[in-house]
Amino acid sequence: MSTQELNWYEIDRFLMGEAWAGSQITKHLTELADVIGPRWGGSDEDRRAAKYIRSEMESAGLDRAEIEVFNLDSWNHGNVSISLPDDGDRPIGALPFLRCKPTDITAPLVDVGHGSPHEVSAFGDQIRGSVALTYIAPEPFTTAEPFTARIVRLSEAGAACIIAIESKTGGRMEYSNSDEWLNVGPQKDAVAVVKTSSEDGAYLRRIAGGTPRIAVSVEAEYFNTEAYNTVAEIEGATNPERHLILAGHHDTVLKAPGGNDNTSGTIGVMETARVMAALAAQQGIRPGLSIRFATWSGEEQHLQGARAYVARHYGSAASPREDKPLLNINLDELSTGHMKGIVLMFPHLRHFIQKHLDTMNDGLRCHVLAHMDAHSDHFPFVEEAIDASITWRWRFWGRHETANFHHEIGDAANKLNVRELKEYVG
Repeated sequence: MSTQELNWYEIDRFLMGEAWAGSQITKHLTELADVIGPRWGGSDEDRRAAKYIRSEMESAGLDRAEIEVFNLDSWNHGNVSISLPDDGDRPIGALPFLRCKPTDITAPLVDVGHGSPHEVSAFGDQIRGSVALTYIAPEPFTTAEPFTARIVRLSEAGAACIIAIESKTGGRMEYSNSDEWLNVGPQKDAVAVVKTSSEDGAYLRRIAGGTPRIAVSVEAEYFNTEAYNTVAEIEGATNPERHLILAGHHDTVLKAPGGNDNTSGTIGVMETARVMAALAAQQGIRPGLSIRFATWSGEEQHLQGARAYVARHYGSAASPREDKPLLNINLDELSTGHMKGIVLMFPHLRHFIQKHLDTMNDGLRCHVLAHMDAHSDHFPFVEEAIDASITWRWRFWGRHETANFHHEIGDAANKLNVRELKEYVG
């Protein structure tokens, strides 16, 4: 059927109707977040999730559905503790930063505030060999500086370990990263960074003037293992040799079911694939280009799943080397806020996409980032000079309060917004 003959009103009615009336969101949410649960890349749960996703893609009638195995440079931790040995080993809340190296140290505690240049300079050699206590948030009314830069500053000043104070309250702590996503691989030789709760951090600040001894212990290991991407495809009707990729990661951080991050994006990929396969089967209408629907593992470990896929299929060493996709659309944390539009990494598709968004008459906008965003799975595509985009969910306005359970146990199944996810799919 030619483009001129397509009845877009009827097509939209079918797509939205199937996205809502035929929705399988609750089924997938139950299996991924409740039954399988946390899906740390390379774990048995990661493998189970990949097998489930592939099976559902096959059942939906896609032209192909596969699992691609790749080697993952992984990490895990055992017992973690912070205590005050001169106060009856008083326990302090503790959670390691992701990929934190193992450590077992007892040293003086030094409160370095926000770890700003003037604060670190003021302590001089007192920081060397100490456990540095610092806020994760940057110093107010100064040029905002990422926490990673302050970690480097404290490490260069000789800190033996860093305790970072969680910004969330109520004893909650989320897994955080101790290096920039632009850095590939774990920082095995970096200073150990361990988080404590806002409340325990406040207590440590109150007693830090007496330079008490503090003990920090982290059991952790680095290892190689297999992890699992899934890739399904609907072949295009007119240009099947060219393709787009709609993708999101199915892995989570340790201990978190990931209702929002990123069961929401995973199901967004699965449901969009199902609806488009139904359009082909029931209405005989296929996209002009082929569309690949992928879910990545290892996103929470430096985007390793997406990076492995890009290298295997599009990189200079790929054999055979495929034509690059015309666009990668990344779905991550879709329940953070309602759909506002599309954000591009490169500008040249801006007017083309805005023109098509305008036909929906929903006020959706296409914007272009002023800088490269390296914090999700679109970035390995950008590194290979492939057009990539993210959905505009929450930045600047419209962030949901339920999204504040990022990277913690509380990011459970109930943090996925079913109604809004149906809108994303449609």
